Amino acid sequence: QVQLVESGGGLVQAGTSLRLSCVASGMPFRTYYMAWFRQAPGKEREFVASISRSGIPTRYIDSVKGRFTISRDNAKNTMYLQMDSLKGEDTAAYFCAASRFPTDSSNLFDYWGQGTQVAVSS
Repeated sequence: QVQLVESGGGLVQAGTSLRLSCVASGMPFRTYYMAWFRQAPGKEREFVASISRSGIPTRYIDSVKGRFTISRDNAKNTMYLQMDSLKGEDTAAYFCAASRFPTDSSNLFDYWGQGTQVAVSS
């Protein structure tokens, strides 16, 4: 079965950094377009960043551009989200997602992880 497993979340102070990882199994990882989403308490899940099959970032939401970096290592079946200069508004559960086609629409992604919690204290 396909699994996406996120890790790396935690409770940190504003201005510090975290790196999230998403390890995929049971799928041909290198053929999938990947993305990170996040969901804050009481809010709708929102797109954060996406990356092509070959490892080129395709889009960042404006609020994280310049602070977050999405990357992937196809040899390790792993996607990353490097989060620098964290702010209180980054507090959310972060989810990785995989799609057979390039898209930013959450309803078009084929697979989802269970999420990892990021809490930023200011």
